[in-house]
Amino acid sequence: MYYFYILRCSDNNLYCGQTNDLRRRLIEHNSGNSKSAKYLRGKTPIELVYYEKYKTLQEAVKREAEVKKWQKEKKEKLIANNNSNREIN
Repeated sequence: MYYFYILRCSDNNLYCGQTNDLRRRLIEHNSGNSKSAKYLRGKTPIELVYYEKYKTLQEAVKREAEVKKWQKEKKEKLIANNNSNREIN
């Protein structure tokens, strides 16, 4: 299983990414270590606000590329209208 996800940074910016292990990736991002995205360093704590599941890495990467091009307002609507309150399963 692969995930496309959106995080909210401590400065209220949104960060999009993809992974095959969402829990591990959130821990890495919040740790600020070398496995964390450089963009997120110093912007912790981060909060998972949205995610989607995909069967293939290619699907998750494609979705990430699509959403990254969106304006913040459109991303906020996606978050508000979907699964932002679901637990990771």
